[in-house]
Amino acid sequence: MRDYLIICPLVFIAGFIDAVAGGGGLISLPAYFITGLPVHNCVATNKMSAFMGTSVTTAKYAKDGFIPWKIAAFCIPCAFLGSAFGANAALLLPDRVFRIVLIIVIPLTAILILTKKDILDPKRSYPEKTTIAICSASSLLIGVYDGFYGPGTGTFLLLMLTAVAGMELKDANGLTKAVNFSTNLSALAVFLMKDQVLLPLGIVAGLFNIAGNYIGASRFEKNGSKIVKPVMIFVLAAFFVKLLIEFAGK
Repeated sequence: MRDYLIICPLVFIAGFIDAVAGGGGLISLPAYFITGLPVHNCVATNKMSAFMGTSVTTAKYAKDGFIPWKIAAFCIPCAFLGSAFGANAALLLPDRVFRIVLIIVIPLTAILILTKKDILDPKRSYPEKTTIAICSASSLLIGVYDGFYGPGTGTFLLLMLTAVAGMELKDANGLTKAVNFSTNLSALAVFLMKDQVLLPLGIVAGLFNIAGNYIGASRFEKNGSKIVKPVMIFVLAAFFVKLLIEFAGK
């Protein structure tokens, strides 16, 4: 019960933040780690709750016609393969080594996301085949990252699709949702096959993630995003200190 009381409210906030400004994974994954659950269970169960939230968002984008399916048809298989590779790589790392990696990666990821400026307008456009090739390569790379770790996936991919591939923001955003759905599904499948997902917790947390996404998208005005950075900094700082204390005590 204690795990639910810690994780579910923070996962709700993560979904809320994802809808407002992106980067909710920086809260949801540390939320699992704070409870003291095994590292691989945390990563796997977080992937399930993230998958549930992403599924709803992706379905809405697809229904509204915002996903460029011609490009997505090439990117989705690349994302799926990359994420499967990343998830398997994560499971190969011993618990202690994974925590060391997190001590390095979490601050770097937080800095990149919390200091990022608004998405830049594309400065150039490419022939369709070149755009597809760049988007596919970006999806593969981001897929590996998402399967292994995850937070910031959508933000990083959106930046790559606009700044590198030269896509218009509307199309890039739709493609990002489809790719992120694919990476979550692929990694989740690997974690389920390896029996690493805590299913009851993942399902309940996923429902909280969906609720956070829904409320953030439908009821929150843009200027309200002022709360995003303070909440992220607080959760990340708490998790980071907990990791350091654990290592100091060993």
